[in-house]
Amino acid sequence: VQLQASGGGLVQAGGSLRLSCAASGRTFSRYSMGWFRQAPGKEREFVAAINWNGATTYYKESVKGRFTISRDNTKSTVYLQMDSLKPEDTAVYYCAARIYPGAAQLTNEYNYWGLGTQVTVSS
Repeated sequence: VQLQASGGGLVQAGGSLRLSCAASGRTFSRYSMGWFRQAPGKEREFVAAINWNGATTYYKESVKGRFTISRDNTKSTVYLQMDSLKPEDTAVYYCAARIYPGAAQLTNEYNYWGLGTQVTVSS
């Protein structure tokens, strides 16, 4: 499967962005999906994950209540709504797909990765 993330940009602290990740192929509903991020000089870290049908979600503690992951299997797309953004949210955001239906939080549990989209939050 190929993944294409979009929706990044420059926003002021307190603002919002909505990331999208479109997947190719006809088996999108079989995959669980995740969003990760990587800031300069830091390791890639988990942000949010969603299982195959959207019933189960997981979040990094620092984004709970501010970020929302969702998916539309009819459009083969996963979303990350980011509200109340902070400068520490600045990073390249990556979407990833896992060939198992259950959501996961570790990078090595994902099989496919998109190229990433830059999110910059100014103070």
